[in-house]
Amino acid sequence: MRTPARRVVVTSAAVGIIAALTGCASGGGGAAGSDGKNGELTLWTHNAGNKAELDAIQSIVDDYNASQDETSVKVQAFPQDSYNDSVVAAASAGKLPCIVDIDGPNVPNWAWAKYLAPLDLSVDLDKNLPSTLGVWNDETYSVGYYDVALATFARKSVLDAAGIRVATVEEPWTREELDSALAALKAEGTWEYPLDLGTAGTGEWLPYAYSPFLQSFGGDLVNRDDFQSADGVLNGPEAVEWATWFQGLIEDGYAAKKSGKDSTIDFQNDRSAILYTGSWAATSTREVLGDDLVVMPSFDLGTGPKIGGGSWQWGVTTGCANPEAAMDYLSFSLKPEYIAAVASATGTIPATAEAAALVPGYEEGGELAQFREYSEKYAVLRPETPAYPFIATEFGKAMQDVINGGDPRSTLDTAVKNIDTNIKSNGGYTQK
Repeated sequence: MRTPARRVVVTSAAVGIIAALTGCASGGGGAAGSDGKNGELTLWTHNAGNKAELDAIQSIVDDYNASQDETSVKVQAFPQDSYNDSVVAAASAGKLPCIVDIDGPNVPNWAWAKYLAPLDLSVDLDKNLPSTLGVWNDETYSVGYYDVALATFARKSVLDAAGIRVATVEEPWTREELDSALAALKAEGTWEYPLDLGTAGTGEWLPYAYSPFLQSFGGDLVNRDDFQSADGVLNGPEAVEWATWFQGLIEDGYAAKKSGKDSTIDFQNDRSAILYTGSWAATSTREVLGDDLVVMPSFDLGTGPKIGGGSWQWGVTTGCANPEAAMDYLSFSLKPEYIAAVASATGTIPATAEAAALVPGYEEGGELAQFREYSEKYAVLRPETPAYPFIATEFGKAMQDVINGGDPRSTLDTAVKNIDTNIKSNGGYTQK
């Protein structure tokens, strides 16, 4: 099964597609194409390399096609590496399919470029976790079946031996507690680097994993009042303090400058004492550690724990000749049993409480239910602006510089300058 951990990393390629779509959108956005005519609709997905998820999607499509005889949906699956190029080519040629999947943080850019139509569904989306909806300018453009949640893993036996308490939702670790725990574990001498932060990750992993730490310090990727500037939030005192602290974790030997290729396996093999990871790693880790595994919320670094929100979602394109049928399919696909089936296939958090009750472990009181609680309490969507793909790229560059020892203040100032220039050059990314 392709884990969401890998999903977060590989979907960074969506930055390229968004940039390309922005360029080809200069002609004024999409126009109705031919897909959907004669009752035949095409659904595009990036899941060709993930059989479990693709099978779950195909099963929904099969059920929908059998439920009525007016329209027929056909699945076209692409390998992840070629999916983005395929969408770019289709957008440029005005031949987008009716239904596409898209990484949630990039929805505002697609909507701004007028390649997505606002959703008009017959289901109540208020039942969904907010992070499973793609919203821009007060319009919902996409809906997902699942999300993932970042968390902290440790062995209870290790924490007990070091006199470190188990963090809870009611009382997460503070920055001081984390620093103290790391000092104690480092001094114990078992682990070269007691904390694994997944620093080998690239692309979208960087803003997904590390901007929540920035936000917990009180900074952010961009000013969310109007999304017109990053100045003061990405390079303000809180942001500089965050970058200095993060860099200190590496300089003090608490975390590696570049972690192992698979942080989950390394933790399971006792190469780290504390693992910063997500819900995707819970089942396999519990199989290895059993009851010794403790799953804790992320850290409260000043303004409460924060985690990234938003994963792959589904939308209807403006190139669809039969948007009513596409909307009907999406509405059909959001039945609790279908959401549960996809979440089960992907090892992710079901988007609704009704679906969660159908997934072993995510039912109320289940051993995985805390991840849904983390998502509800702590998730912060990556900035809902068409500028996000560029912001993500610049933050990723800055993050790598911080990890490699660059001066925090000048690094963040450079990122802010580049982001603000991009926003200004695109007219503030206001509606076209």
